[in-house]
Amino acid sequence: MTAEETQKNVEKALDEIRPFLISDGGNIKLLSIEESIVKVQLEGACTGCSVNQMTLKNGVEATIKKYAPQIEEVINVG
Repeated sequence: MTAEETQKNVEKALDEIRPFLISDGGNIKLLSIEESIVKVQLEGACTGCSVNQMTLKNGVEATIKKYAPQIEEVINVG
């Protein structure tokens, strides 16, 4: 998979999960993809949420891996 395809697939994954984040007053922005690591920024209510790490791993990372299995980790750069 090319870097461009990976980015498109990561964006598709974020588009899938974004409505859930928005409904809770938050959002997510893709900052970069470096090799097999995706860097994102949680926004709005997500920044101070006590379960944002669980959301990041169980929601965002799992969804991204569904679209782009070569991704190993998603990191929130707050």
